[in-house]
Amino acid sequence: MIAKKLRAAATALVVGMAALAAATPADAAVRSAVGKPLQEAQALAGQGNYQAAMSKVKQAEAVGGLSAEEAKIVKQMKDYVSVRSGGSVGVDSAVGAQAKFDTDYRSGKYREVINDEELLRKYNVLNGNAQVVIAQAYYQLGDYKGCMAYANAHSGAGADMLKRGGLCAYKSGDDAQALDLALKLVAISPTPENWAQLLGQAERAKGLSDAQTLDIYRLKFLTGNMKGADDYFTLAQLLLAARLPFEAGAVVEKGQAAKLLVDQRAQRLVGLVKQNQTTDTAGFAKSLAAAQKASNGEELVKLGEDLTGQGKYADAVSTIQSGIAKGVKDTDNAQIRLAVAQFGAKQKPQAVSSLEKVKATPNGKILAKAWAAYIRGH
Repeated sequence: MIAKKLRAAATALVVGMAALAAATPADAAVRSAVGKPLQEAQALAGQGNYQAAMSKVKQAEAVGGLSAEEAKIVKQMKDYVSVRSGGSVGVDSAVGAQAKFDTDYRSGKYREVINDEELLRKYNVLNGNAQVVIAQAYYQLGDYKGCMAYANAHSGAGADMLKRGGLCAYKSGDDAQALDLALKLVAISPTPENWAQLLGQAERAKGLSDAQTLDIYRLKFLTGNMKGADDYFTLAQLLLAARLPFEAGAVVEKGQAAKLLVDQRAQRLVGLVKQNQTTDTAGFAKSLAAAQKASNGEELVKLGEDLTGQGKYADAVSTIQSGIAKGVKDTDNAQIRLAVAQFGAKQKPQAVSSLEKVKATPNGKILAKAWAAYIRGH
């Protein structure tokens, strides 16, 4: 963006130079007292003598009673010299400030780039693109914590800023900040690549429960991050182990449609899924009755999760809510199961509210935030 603006300024200056070259005292567009020092300034700038060139511009500027055309061409020449000098002279305009900023970065003067922030702000040209460059300057200096802090403070600059901040957080070993920035990134740019970064951060969390590992794979499945047949096998097997055969069936069907589950191992998996679905259907009513009589709500939450996998979302919501009311050990997982069922039932606000109640464990909070990012985006 900076380079684009400078090119635009250069184009305008070319037009201005053409007007200056054509101007004579006779046509009264530019008086000789103004035009001559400007022509000398142009020649001096071409020779690389920028200080002398800027002196000639100031000589022209000092002529009294400048017309609108004369003032315009004086400004164009001042900007021209400033840009040609890389901002080393005449930095008293937006163009000059941008020229210095751009030149400092290209020259590897990264500390100067960071200091240029105030200069850009002074001339009202400090935008998101410039802030990303400043974050990159911290990175080039190896100041990963500074980069991370800057990116976090200026996360509104967009996806590029969040990506840079996430990399710096990773480099500095701050997993919590890396995860926070990854969550912000998928909120504004939910691409499969950005989801992969977030889920990769989540997978690195210590002490993940089986339910939390399953949720990470579910989100991989939903966000286009399944890596070949092995991921489909893993997710289907995790679901079967969790007594969720209908959800496992949906995973297998998609794996088959993608031409990934096609070998004999896949056929055995298909048979196992169907067998588990038959058993689940035959015993569901009895299991539900027993769960309703139980002293706690653990089994009701599990059965509600199964109903979600069957696409019976309204029943899932009421069953899980009954389980939570009776009391469960893993309150975080119960709230996430409720949220997913509510999302399926098209109750998005309620789903997000349920996820906000996940507070018992750090890993639970991670998964709740990831699910919230997914639900808000769909």
